[in-house]
Amino acid sequence: MNIRKVTSMTMLVSFFFLVLTSIILYIVPHGRVAYWSDWHLWGLSKGEWGNLHINLGFLFLFAGLLHIYYNWAPIKAYMKNKSRELKVFTPSFTVALLLSVVVGVGTYLEIPPMSTVINFSESIKDKASEKYGEPPYGHAELSSLKLFARKQGLDLEKSIELLAKSNISISDANATLAVIASDNGLAPQDVFEIIKTASIRNKDERGRSFPVTPMSGFGKMTIGAICSEYDLMFQVVRQKLAKSGIKVEAQMTIKEIAADNDKNPMEMFELLQEVANEMQKK
Repeated sequence: MNIRKVTSMTMLVSFFFLVLTSIILYIVPHGRVAYWSDWHLWGLSKGEWGNLHINLGFLFLFAGLLHIYYNWAPIKAYMKNKSRELKVFTPSFTVALLLSVVVGVGTYLEIPPMSTVINFSESIKDKASEKYGEPPYGHAELSSLKLFARKQGLDLEKSIELLAKSNISISDANATLAVIASDNGLAPQDVFEIIKTASIRNKDERGRSFPVTPMSGFGKMTIGAICSEYDLMFQVVRQKLAKSGIKVEAQMTIKEIAADNDKNPMEMFELLQEVANEMQKK
């Protein structure tokens, strides 16, 4: 068996599958959506595609190092000038280095066309979020049924009763939604659909309580939409935020507000939570 040939073929095959997994991960929904909806492609979940990509990457790297070892002589030839002197910064190497630096810096500074590639991926993922649905909060599937019910204002006993009527068996209320869903061949999203009518809140009288953690997709939501969803008067919210030096308009997203006011989305969430809790107590 010729090791050099095996090395080259391993590089070729692993490169092919590395490109394939890269394309899959480029279009896969955001993690919060993929795990909530139990997203699969060709029988593999987002996590499994990610694991494949990592291990294939290591295989390609190992084969690449061997390839360099077995082809060191021609590589050195590429790094020689016309006088046959070894020189690292040959024209070919310099161009390759500059291309890599331009792509790296352009990605960091979000300059087209590098930013276009990233934005296109985000647009695909956003469409997937619309198609499959967002969880109530990030990684809600990892919450126990007890914690999830408390966060969503659901009656725990009624939730368990609804699950039983749908022939969904659970070990106990401390089991996570992911485990309950997996044990019953469902997605965590399906479990929520079954129990969401167990709400103990009267929305008509009290409105929805502002969440204790940022809702999924919080940064992309407009402040007007947030006020509408949680029955908050926008004008009052704007006045209270203005006292903290925060200027907002109803159509602005949280990310835009944060950027304009030198804040991050989490700081904005905490400010909104304080305002909402103050308003809902009255």
